[in-house]
Amino acid sequence: MRLVGQYLRPYLGRICLQLFIKLGGTVVELFLPSLLSIILDTYAQVGDVRGVWGMGALMILCACLAWVGNVVANRMSTNVSRDFILRVRRDLFCRITALSARQRDQATEASLVSRLTSDTYNVHNMVDRMMRLGVRAPILLLGGIIVSLSLEPVLTLVLICTLPLLGVTIYLSSKKGVPLFTRVQQGQDRMVRKIQENMAGARVIRALSRTDMEQDSFAKVNEDLAQRQRTADLTMAAVSPIVNFVLNAGLAAVVLVGAWRVQQNVTLPGTIVAFLSYFTIILNALLMVSRLFVMYSKGSASARRIADIMAMPEDLPLRPADHQAEEAHVVFRQVSFSYNKTMRNVEDVSFSLRHGQTLGIIGPTGSGKSTLLKLLLRQYDPDAGGILLDGAPLSALTPEELHARVGVVFQNDFLMADSIRENIRFGREVNDEAIDEALISAQAGFVHEKEGGLDFMLNVKGRNLSGGQQQRVLIARALADDPRLLLLDDCSSALDFRTDRALRRALRQRHGEATTVIVAQRVSAVMAADRILVMDKGRIIGQGTHDELLHSCPMYRQLCLLQLGGEAA
Repeated sequence: MRLVGQYLRPYLGRICLQLFIKLGGTVVELFLPSLLSIILDTYAQVGDVRGVWGMGALMILCACLAWVGNVVANRMSTNVSRDFILRVRRDLFCRITALSARQRDQATEASLVSRLTSDTYNVHNMVDRMMRLGVRAPILLLGGIIVSLSLEPVLTLVLICTLPLLGVTIYLSSKKGVPLFTRVQQGQDRMVRKIQENMAGARVIRALSRTDMEQDSFAKVNEDLAQRQRTADLTMAAVSPIVNFVLNAGLAAVVLVGAWRVQQNVTLPGTIVAFLSYFTIILNALLMVSRLFVMYSKGSASARRIADIMAMPEDLPLRPADHQAEEAHVVFRQVSFSYNKTMRNVEDVSFSLRHGQTLGIIGPTGSGKSTLLKLLLRQYDPDAGGILLDGAPLSALTPEELHARVGVVFQNDFLMADSIRENIRFGREVNDEAIDEALISAQAGFVHEKEGGLDFMLNVKGRNLSGGQQQRVLIARALADDPRLLLLDDCSSALDFRTDRALRRALRQRHGEATTVIVAQRVSAVMAADRILVMDKGRIIGQGTHDELLHSCPMYRQLCLLQLGGEAA
């Protein structure tokens, strides 16, 4: 809950004003039963009509003041809770986007989505209800008891006897509620993950006729979430029946004792009517308190999950280092890395690239090719060894300094539901002339044949383009800002050989000054590179030019024979 307090601190003035208005409206509301008692016991008994009308008018005025105060205070609480959660959601999103790849793997994408949506919703509801009812319920409860004591101390003792049992009930339920609702949110994480998997793999699922299997799998996740929700709701729902039973039993006792005291002429009927009104107010206040504890349990569990993400430390800190004079543009020095810290995904990788050179990386699936690019982008820090860019360790460069030098196309990249122009510009200051140059280099001239050209609107993930067209738009995005370091991760797999050859020629002619790293499955995509790395099981098993590797690396020679046939020689 420290997170909530931290974000509510800027609104402290507005909250205090809202609480003051709410307090005033609630206190005025407490006067109404006492005024009714005066009418019944003082003016009605002696037939003073003027007094009845006067006190009635005063009751109407108090009711109006209470209504206005509650409406104004509720509007203020709504505004504060809205602005509060706006800041929380914005900062949480910024923190999520700043997490390292390792931290995102640890938290899981589904959990991050759940925390950004349902958890923030629960915290918003908690803050809003606390501001609305957190003052009103205690004031009605304590004020009702105090006024009741002044009216009928004996009857008030009947009510006070019920409070310890009610307090224990509410405390125990709230104590059990937080871990139960935490389990509910964890179950929701699993559901979000399952939905994401099914949405991403919908075409494959249908093509393989696995729809029924996935529906059964989703049903299990859904049933698990429903069971967790049912357990939490039943636990918290037990509060209201217990509170109702205790209070109604107390109310029955009050009526019996009150009737006996009226019969004995110890008290007046108007006092009993007023006392019953206060008892009803106290009953409603206790029910509001019980609902508040349910809301608190949900909100507290969600606030802790949000705070866990916000409190994640900087995983890739800057480490100041002296820039060294270095001819090479990119240097890997005995780099080793493991995702799970048990089995090495990359081991003892060393190479260097001068400015303008092209490096091709080839090897079987899972050999560590894409991992090298992730390390070069500093999505992860290596477990051993070092990586230098222009003579400086990557750990000494800010993300802005690093990313400003790099253009990248990932193996599984994405296009937004926006125009082609905005997908290529991607928030950078890139003019249409540079976009056209990038489209020419990427062999994406088809863009100008689309209706609207650069203004052609893409569907989500670019579904209204073919696979090859998507890849060429993504390559144009990487080239548009004229990067000094170009990373291409299997980005031409959907291109035909003629287009692929034209693309590689354009990269040499138009972007020859950029250092280029190409990860590919095709030998044809890397055979013209200045240097080729052949990787297997995370290690470099061959390094050199195409001709050198044909003689020195059996795996590379085998790939060439399989893919190029007689051209391998």
